[in-house]
Amino acid sequence: MSMTISADLCTACGDCEPVCPTHAIVPRKGIYFIKSEVCTECEGAFDMPQCMSVCTSDSIAPLEA
Repeated sequence: MSMTISADLCTACGDCEPVCPTHAIVPRKGIYFIKSEVCTECEGAFDMPQCMSVCTSDSIAPLEA
């Protein structure tokens, strides 16, 4: 699985980018984007996705299949 960022809710604060252990979060067109092929949802490293724990706009959620 992977996390995703809602473009409608993202404030482009950038808090999520530096906490990603796999460097899956990148800026794109004024907001941040999570590369699904790189995102591990922090499994094995943290109890919860680090991007989600720092997001103040609640724009990060698990990617739905």
